[in-house]
Formats: sequence, C-alpha cells, structure tokens
Amino acid sequence: MEPKYTLTYSNPLRTFSTHIKSGVEIITDAPVDNCGKGEAFSPTDLLATSLVSCVMTIIGIACSESDVRIISMNARVDKIMNSHPRRVAEIIATIHVSLSNADEKEAKRLESVARACPVAKSLSSEINQNLTFEFDLQND
Repeated sequence: MEPKYTLTYSNPLRTFSTHIKSGVEIITDAPVDNCGKGEAFSPTDLLATSLVSCVMTIIGIACSESDVRIISMNARVDKIMNSHPRRVAEIIATIHVSLSNADEKEAKRLESVARACPVAKSLSSEINQNLTFEFDLQND
C-alpha cells in the first residue's frame, strides 16, 4: 500500500505533514505550555479541529443527499488538557448551522449523524466530546 502522507521533523519542535496527492502541507508546533513556540497548530489542536471538521463534513454529506441546503456553517473549538498524563481531556465546540428547507426533525437527524462521524467514533472514550449544535432553520 502506498503512503498517503509524509512527515518531516524540523527543529525546534516543528513538523511538516504533506498530503501526497494534493501537495497540501500542514505545519505543527509544540504549544507554549509544552516547550514550544506555539506558532502553528499543535498536534492536539489538530485532534480537536479534526473532530469538528469531520462533524461538519458529515453534515454536508447528509445535506447533499436531501433537499436541505447549507446556507452557512461555522464552529468555535477549544480543548482542555490534562497534565498527568498529558492528554486531551475534553474537546469543546459550538457548531452553528444555518439551513434552508429544514425543520426541527431534520436538525435532530443531522446532529445524530454528525455525532457518529468517523473521528468521533475513533477517539478514546476518555475524551469528553462536548459538542453544542445551534441550528438556524429557514424555509424557502
């Protein structure tokens, strides 16, 4: 199997990850509270944003399979770290979704499929996934 990504370490405490097919690169830095400069996403920042990116993608897929149209979707994300052992303890996010041609029943369905996204199902049960969904429903 061919690799899909390459990673390179660069001092001090920085990595460059490349998506081979597209050439898109992600840079990470260690956070300030863990010996780093905090000049880019940390690996644990990517973990937190990966969850919410997956949630948003799943909502997009579910809407594309129906008459529901996404007017806008955005999120605010934070994470809480534990220190002993150092790990992500909680991911906190508010996802705001403005929809056309949707009702409360559809919003509940979208929230349900979003909470079952592949990243959510892949994370340790020790990580609290504190996700709040705010739906703005507009009917045409």
